[in-house]
Amino acid sequence: ALNLIMLGPPGAGKGTQAERLARARGIPKISTGDILREAVHEGTEIGLRAKALMDRGELVPDEMVIGIVRARLDRPDARAGFVLDGFPRTVPQAEALDGMMTGRDPLVVVDIVVPEAELVRRMLLRMVCESCGATAAGLDGHDAGGAECRRCGGRLQHRCNARQYGHGRGRSRSHARDNRERRVRLLRQLGCRARPHAVGILHPRW
Repeated sequence: ALNLIMLGPPGAGKGTQAERLARARGIPKISTGDILREAVHEGTEIGLRAKALMDRGELVPDEMVIGIVRARLDRPDARAGFVLDGFPRTVPQAEALDGMMTGRDPLVVVDIVVPEAELVRRMLLRMVCESCGATAAGLDGHDAGGAECRRCGGRLQHRCNARQYGHGRGRSRSHARDNRERRVRLLRQLGCRARPHAVGILHPRW
């Protein structure tokens, strides 16, 4: 079985690469972001709790995210392998994943490395559906009029603007560096505690 983790900063293309790998191997892509957005859209108990937290500007707690992933990995289709997108994000989540891997094949960790300028460009173009929360790439950084979500037909809006993401190279460098250091810590945590695994660094061609 192929048990794969996709790591990388926002805009690196984790979701895109995860979907391709999952489709090629016939295994599920498991995205905590997708699961939470669907739960919010459907109004489930977890979705309502998550929405209340996000509306207050708070992060969804580790225990909720861990519970979501554990329940998803327990499904029969995940026994033959999976691709995790967006998990683990914290050391407690990595420790919890270690326990979930008992009796499974080794983990393979892929860290996607993207040039800083490309990350900033992608984040400024990224759009989000007002209805279902799905993300999409915009055609340009200014006019999104008439854009529709491919999933549900809802209206797309730009996810962030230059000021929010850090217009200015000093802040964007700091953002990229912080993300890189966080991912390295997670890789080390997995290397110490998870079952034997491979770690790959992916440098896509632009």
